[in-house]
Amino acid sequence: MCGIAGIFHCGVPKPVDPSRVVRMCDAIAHRGPDGSGVWTAAGIGLGHRRLSIIDLEGSPQPMHSADGDAVIVFNGEIYNFRELRRELEGQGAVFRTDGDTEVILAAWQRWGVDCLDRLNGMFAFALYDLKRKELLLARDRLGVKPLFMAELSDGSLAFASELKGLLVHPLLRREADPRAVEDYMTWGYVPDHRSILKGVEKLPAGHFRLLKHGTQPAPPRQWWDVDFSNRKQGSVADLSAELLHHMRDGVTSRMQADVPLGAFLSGGVDSSSVVALMSEATQDPVTTCSIGFDVAALDETGYAETVAKQFGTSHHSRIVDPNDFHAIDRLVQIYDEPFADASALPTLRVCELAREHVTVALSGDGADEAFAGYRRQVFHAREEQARGIIPAGLRKPLFGSLGAVWPKADWAPRPLRAKSTLLSLAEDGAVGYARSLSVIPPELREHLFSDKLTRQLGDYRAEQPLIEMMRNAPAQSGLDRAQYADLKFWLQGDILTKVDRASMSVGLEAREPLLDHRLIEFGAALPHKARIKGTQGKWLIKNTMERYLPQDILYRPKQGFVTPISEWFRGPLAAEARGIVSGAGLARTGWFDNKVLSGIIEDHISGKSDYGRILWQLMMLDKSIDHLSIAG
Repeated sequence: MCGIAGIFHCGVPKPVDPSRVVRMCDAIAHRGPDGSGVWTAAGIGLGHRRLSIIDLEGSPQPMHSADGDAVIVFNGEIYNFRELRRELEGQGAVFRTDGDTEVILAAWQRWGVDCLDRLNGMFAFALYDLKRKELLLARDRLGVKPLFMAELSDGSLAFASELKGLLVHPLLRREADPRAVEDYMTWGYVPDHRSILKGVEKLPAGHFRLLKHGTQPAPPRQWWDVDFSNRKQGSVADLSAELLHHMRDGVTSRMQADVPLGAFLSGGVDSSSVVALMSEATQDPVTTCSIGFDVAALDETGYAETVAKQFGTSHHSRIVDPNDFHAIDRLVQIYDEPFADASALPTLRVCELAREHVTVALSGDGADEAFAGYRRQVFHAREEQARGIIPAGLRKPLFGSLGAVWPKADWAPRPLRAKSTLLSLAEDGAVGYARSLSVIPPELREHLFSDKLTRQLGDYRAEQPLIEMMRNAPAQSGLDRAQYADLKFWLQGDILTKVDRASMSVGLEAREPLLDHRLIEFGAALPHKARIKGTQGKWLIKNTMERYLPQDILYRPKQGFVTPISEWFRGPLAAEARGIVSGAGLARTGWFDNKVLSGIIEDHISGKSDYGRILWQLMMLDKSIDHLSIAG
């Protein structure tokens, strides 16, 4: 795992200052503490920071092809590189190293951009062809590895694995994008189609850019998509056997490493399944890591220990203080863009624990999105049934009116929290799912925003790109569309961002075997009844893993990492909450109505209402503005 950075002149190939690329790489040195390198030529500069995982001494980067005609910097792992190498050697390719980086170079020279379809892995890379004078920027199918880009005033395109790699470039503007603020306040993160800074882009997952000197910069082109429009046929036994085959392949392919390897173990279905299949594939004890809290309602270490004992793992656990708010400033430094998923704190802690024992850790991320494991997906499937029965002309006035007057009751048991459901049922499926996925609904955002930000946004609403994505998805049903949105929108913006930045901040490589694209494509083709049965999401995985895992692991209610942010803002962070209104960052921007902010802060601190999630978003935004030195 590594960090990459570079500069490419799309117009006249001006000289690239190597020291500038060095500074960009130094800004992301945490991603690659084991080595560094920079290469420049007319109009191009490539830089690399290396975390050695495979072929520890033999694959330095930037790396040239055997014939010297191409050079690459690469972040990620190609899990089928040995098979590709044998195929390429059969066609005359010569290799000097034992790693996967050189295989990408040979694949490019043999197949051009079609080489991407042959790569099974997580990656973001920049490959320069000296004969064609072309630069290929590419990102893996699901967006596990990031790549930020910015077109600069001197005609160059700068790129880096993290935003901080671009921030050190003197020509990068630090002007906030108002639409990114709207996006962030809606979702709790800045999605992949946006950046907090104007002029900065993220290469979308499953896309590439092919750039050539003397031409206008080419836009990203999609090379992979997940298709929910077809259905597999077969008995439960046949589907289960095929699922297990793909899960085993995903796990075993990601166990290749020349350094210590282990797994995150939360005690949930997905991480436990990964550990079970890892244990099946090796004679040695698997190293597992979990964290817990000293509050019983938040702690899952007992379940993790049950799985660890069952499979004889070398298990490491640590109890984390749930009042771990002193790490907030570090999170701001790690994520650069405002990021308000509060589970980033425990994610960072489990990465720190894992790094004490291993260099590579397998996670269970991805199965909920691909196999309908989220409660919201199950609820959405039920709502879609209701929409199919009740005509839209009746639903909108009936449920819209009820939803408008129904009290918001976050404190109530889940079945009594009807307001969001009623408002969702009043709309079509895409609009309804966007509402269920959002953290702050549009009517509350409008209340929070100042007149200035409202004017800047015009008629833009953050839900629009998600709704459009769902309506245009290659899908048959509302559930398909919801899962498509989770895989293409939520997964990259929240889950994968959280894990990539937290793990790389401590020099740990995280791998996601349940995001193997063959497994994702299999899940997208499953019939509904294999995904959801009754109130059980992710049904086929649970049914299949019954041969490995106990019932209380498979069928207990889903619980994620929980951080007690509401309590913090009524206690140790109350002063921080009150300081949001007068904080240097937000006050400088003028994006929010200070009177409204003061009201919700005092209502929360007094216990009148629960605005903890909103206050967390505002605080992280305020601190990020200062971190990025945004002028407003």
